[in-house]
Amino acid sequence: MTADRYELQIKVEHGHLDGTMLVPKATVPGVLFVHGWGGNQGQYLERARQAAAMGCVCLTFDLTGHARTQSEQQTVTRETNLNDLIAAYDSLVAHPLIDRNSIAVIGSSYGGYLAAILTELRPVRWLGLRVPALYLDDGWTTPKRALHVEHDLVEYRKRIVPATENRALRAAASFNGDVLLVESEHDEIVPHTVIASYLQAFLRAHSLTYRIIEGADHGLSDDGSQRAYTALVVNWLGEMVAGLRAGSSGAAPDRTRT
Repeated sequence: MTADRYELQIKVEHGHLDGTMLVPKATVPGVLFVHGWGGNQGQYLERARQAAAMGCVCLTFDLTGHARTQSEQQTVTRETNLNDLIAAYDSLVAHPLIDRNSIAVIGSSYGGYLAAILTELRPVRWLGLRVPALYLDDGWTTPKRALHVEHDLVEYRKRIVPATENRALRAAASFNGDVLLVESEHDEIVPHTVIASYLQAFLRAHSLTYRIIEGADHGLSDDGSQRAYTALVVNWLGEMVAGLRAGSSGAAPDRTRT
């Protein structure tokens, strides 16, 4: 962890001694976890626990339409859920220990889509996306469930979407922080073309780490896939935080696009 350095004089009987005091900085990175559609915050609690062990303040939460507010799932819109995410972000950065210049947002599927958009609205240094979804910009205030009826999302996700045509991809194209992008090998909901659209958009990213979880489906339904994803997130966050504390920009040591 970086520290503030102070020169001081220590009084002694016949004058003073020269000294240097190093005081750990009071602020630490913050990590916000965003679950996917149909999920809940419990899916990220173990990853948040491990990130907290690195010295981060972490926040998980339930989007409207999930967990306690499950009854609202039929009517909740993307606008409402994005506002949920903004409110969660603002709650995290309000914590007195948080370094507001060192915020990570980690999102899966629908949560990854919202997390990408958040980067246009709030400062984000590190962005982790697992199988981030794509939706057409039309119908922003239409209930999210209805989008699967009104839009042919299967066909839409089969093609490479230019960043100019999609709000999440436009945000990705403007993002200049560090990115972790994770794909599932056997994902039938977010196919490789969606991941390729995000990869193509992140041209300005300071660093881009791209990984595929072999044998995994969209929801990481087996324990091995869950463990593999946890390891990816925790190791990547560890590199980012270690870089920050070493005095670099917080990227992985080689800053390569892998």
